Amino acid sequence: MKIKPQKETDNSGTRPFVLVKAFTVSSLVVMLTATIVIAALNAHWVRKILLEKSKEYNELLVENLNHQIFLRFVWPVVFKHGEIKLREPSQYQLLDTVVKNTLHSFHVEMVNIYATDNVIAYSLDKAQIGKKNAGGVHYEKAMKKEVTSKLIQQGNRIELTFWFPKETKIVTFAPLMQEVQLTREKDRMVIGVIEIIRDVSDDYQQVFKLQGLIVVSCATIMGILFLILRFVVKHGESIIERRAEERLKLEEKLRQTEHLSAIGEMTAGVSHEIRNPLGIIKSSAQLMEKKMAKLDPSSNIPGIIVEESTRLDRIITDFLDFAKPKIADLRPCCLEDIIEKNITFLSSLDEHKDIKIIREYQGSLPVSDILGDSAMLYQAFLNIFLNAFQAMDQTDGSITIATWHEPGFVHASFTDTGPGIDEDVLKKIWTPFFTTKEMGTGLGLGIIKNIIQAHHGEISITNAQPCGTRVEIRLPAAQ
Repeated sequence: MKIKPQKETDNSGTRPFVLVKAFTVSSLVVMLTATIVIAALNAHWVRKILLEKSKEYNELLVENLNHQIFLRFVWPVVFKHGEIKLREPSQYQLLDTVVKNTLHSFHVEMVNIYATDNVIAYSLDKAQIGKKNAGGVHYEKAMKKEVTSKLIQQGNRIELTFWFPKETKIVTFAPLMQEVQLTREKDRMVIGVIEIIRDVSDDYQQVFKLQGLIVVSCATIMGILFLILRFVVKHGESIIERRAEERLKLEEKLRQTEHLSAIGEMTAGVSHEIRNPLGIIKSSAQLMEKKMAKLDPSSNIPGIIVEESTRLDRIITDFLDFAKPKIADLRPCCLEDIIEKNITFLSSLDEHKDIKIIREYQGSLPVSDILGDSAMLYQAFLNIFLNAFQAMDQTDGSITIATWHEPGFVHASFTDTGPGIDEDVLKKIWTPFFTTKEMGTGLGLGIIKNIIQAHHGEISITNAQPCGTRVEIRLPAAQ
C-alpha cells in the first residue's frame, strides 16, 4: 500500500481552520441566544415596571375617588337624610354622578363599591348590584385597610405563553374610608370597599411591540454579523483550499520532476552506452548491405537493420533531448520570422506540399518582440507542425497560424483541421512516454513543453471548433 504524505499535510492545515469555523458559528449562536434572552428579560422588567406604575396610578384614582365620594356624596347625604340608602334613586343618581365625573377620561372600565357586608352596593354595571361575596380575599384585605391589585390577562394559549395577551386589565381593591379631621382620638373608619378595573391592554401592546422591536433588531444585527463572518470564513476556506490544491500540485510536480530527473540520468547513461554499439551495428549493416547487393540483390535484411538502427538512434536522441535540462540562450528575436523558417523548410518536403498554410499575423509586432533561443523555438515549432501534419490524413487540410500581442506577452496559435483529440487522451497528453502512435515515444510534446518553459512561457492544447486541434503558446515579450 502506498502512503501519501500530502493528505496528512492537508488535514493538519485545514483542521485548525475547521475548529475556528466551528467556534465562530457556535459563538454567533450563543451570542444571538443571549441577546434574545436579554431582550426578553428587558421586556419583562419593563412589564413589571409598567405593572407597578399602573398599581400606583390606580391607588391615586381610588384615593381621589374616596375623597370625592365622601365629600360630595357621603357627607351631604348623611347631613340631609341621616343615613345612606342607595336603593333610593336620588342617592344612587348622586353617587353615580360623582363616580363618573371623578373618573371621566381616566379609561376606567368598571367601578364596584362594596358595603361592609361584602355585597355590591354600586356598580357601573347595574347587573352586578346586589351580588354577594364577590370581593373574595381582596375584599377582606381592603376591609383591613390594605390596598391590593391583581392582573387579569385574557387570550389564547399562544398569546399567554409569549406574554402578549389580547386583553390586560388591572384590578385594585381599596378601602372606602370615612374622612374626618386629623385628631389624636381615633383613626378613620372603613365604610366600604372600592374596586376599580382599568384596561391597560394598549400599554402592554406597546411593551410587546418594544420587545419585538428589540428582538428583531438584535437578531437582524447578529444575522448581518453572521453573514459577514460567514462570507469571511468562506473566503478564507476557499483560499486555504486553493493553496492546498496548489501545494499538492507543486508536490506532485516535484515528485514527477524528481522521477523524470532520475529517469533522465539513467537514460543519459544508458543511451551513451547503447549509442556506441548501435553506431557499430549501423555501419556494419551498411557495409553488409553493399556486399549483399552483389551477392544477393533480393535480400533486404541489411536494409532493415540500417532502418531500425536509425529509428533506435532517433529514439535515443529523443530521450536525451527530453532528459537534458533546457537552458535557453535568450536573445532578441522575432517570433514570426522563426515560424516562417519552419514553413519554408516544410514546404520543400513533397509529403506536406498539399497542406495549406493560412497566416493570420497581427502585423503590429515589433521587429524583436521576444527574448528567445531561435534554435530551440525552431525545434519546438517544427514538432508542432509535424504533429499537425500527421493528424491530418486528408490532402486538402490546412493549418492556421495566428499571432497577437498583449501587454507583457506575445501569443502564437497553430490550429489544424484534423479530427481533434479525444477528451480522455487530452488529459494525458503531457504525461511522459504516453503516445497513441505505434512508432512514437511519447516524448515529443514533453520536449516542446520543456523548451517553452525554458523561455518562461506557457503552452496549452485544446480542441478547436468545429474540428481540429489548437496549440497556443504564450511567451514573455521583450522589454
